[in-house]
Amino acid sequence: MSFLDTLRQWDEAVTCVDRGDLSEGLRIFLSIQEPNSKIYFNIGCQHLLNQELDAAEKAFDCSIRKDEHLAVAFFQRGIAFYRKERYEESLGDFKHAFKTLRGNQLIDYKALGLRYKLYACEVLHNMALCEAQLGNWEKAQENLVKALNLKTEAKLNVIDRALQSTLKQKLFKLVEFPSKVPFKPNKHYVAELEKKDYLGKAKVIASVVPQDQFSGFNPLQPQVEDNPVRPKEPEVLRALQGESHTVLFEFIPETSDELAVVPGNIVFVVQKGADNWASVIFNERRGLVPYNYLERLEISLASAQNEGISVPPTREPPTRPERKQGGTRSDNKSEDAQMKDLLPADDSYIVKVRSPFTFAVSVPPGSPYAALIEKISKKLHLPYNAITLSLTAEVTEESVIDANTEMESVWSGVKGGRITMWCQAKDQTDGEPETEIHFVALHSYESVNPEDLNFHEGDQITLLSRVNQDWFEGQCNGNTGIFPAAFVEEVPLSVK
Repeated sequence: MSFLDTLRQWDEAVTCVDRGDLSEGLRIFLSIQEPNSKIYFNIGCQHLLNQELDAAEKAFDCSIRKDEHLAVAFFQRGIAFYRKERYEESLGDFKHAFKTLRGNQLIDYKALGLRYKLYACEVLHNMALCEAQLGNWEKAQENLVKALNLKTEAKLNVIDRALQSTLKQKLFKLVEFPSKVPFKPNKHYVAELEKKDYLGKAKVIASVVPQDQFSGFNPLQPQVEDNPVRPKEPEVLRALQGESHTVLFEFIPETSDELAVVPGNIVFVVQKGADNWASVIFNERRGLVPYNYLERLEISLASAQNEGISVPPTREPPTRPERKQGGTRSDNKSEDAQMKDLLPADDSYIVKVRSPFTFAVSVPPGSPYAALIEKISKKLHLPYNAITLSLTAEVTEESVIDANTEMESVWSGVKGGRITMWCQAKDQTDGEPETEIHFVALHSYESVNPEDLNFHEGDQITLLSRVNQDWFEGQCNGNTGIFPAAFVEEVPLSVK
């Protein structure tokens, strides 16, 4: 079957689904001889609506084999497994979907033809429900706490209710995909399906030039006294005079009309369509790219420098620090995977310490208090007597760990080679308040990473810690996170 035939049937099936004729839409989908991953996904959704769970599972299998990065296909197959009460397999698919999100809070599939946003917090919500079905209530609560940190819209308050249910060890509702919403083919390609008459009907042309003695096979030529028309300007030059854009995300084409680009490429937009696709030129090639993959590029750095205006140090922030944390992370690994990376070759304990920022240290089993406090003080760059350790967030006589504490009772709380402690720094100024370091933002900083601190030019930022020479941790407008040091400037003491 040719691409045009596949496209035509795909469009017919989607039209049937849109008007509510689901059975006819499924029949047309199944008649397509070489379905792609999106068509297989649509077939699986129709089977789910019909409660044909085995057929839905097979369709989603085919969709994933065609595109192993399609997170929404893992999400839908996880729902199919959940309805079949195969909770472990359902949990595995939801974990795959979360991994495929690559640390993003959501994926908007609009550019790919699906009017749906897959939220990371919804995936974690369903992971928690599977854990609850398996009796792992603690893991269910951990997943829901992570989901709360990634919650982006007020309508997702279902996560708050789910967390309350887990505290009572009660099950809650599954977050499901609206299966009547299908992947649609590209509008540009569908428009080209209609036959076009490029020759048109014959027209009688009469010369308006007096005494025109035209004969022969050449057509009538324009007869004007003005200068000849300028040669057509090359398309590349016209693009350079238009708007330049930088590519934010990698785009892999599925057809010959689309153009492959990667983050950092500079493209020139020739035309932007109403369907959010842009016709661009890159390396003297023209093709289609989703417009929301692009960002308008203002090429005015030289003029800004001449006028004395500060310019952001770079479009790319410095290399991100490796943060071995429990709550936030700078890579795609889960918390368990990160803690495994910290484990040494021997059987040392991993102590996760919660302070203004969270870090981890490893100590041999049964270590004395002196060995533990030495490692923590080196991490914080503080003397021993400036640190108060406790087993709970609230410091009490029972929870404090010091030189008089029986460490055997402390290490008895180790589970799986890990234990969590809380750390507070004592005031070292004999009653005087500790001097805080403040910064002012030279440039705005925005990032999709949940552990980053976003701010605008001119905002005041309080320093919490110096992660390394390129990254600081700070607090601004009630939010805490890390940010590039090059984007801020320390405020002198006299100005604070």
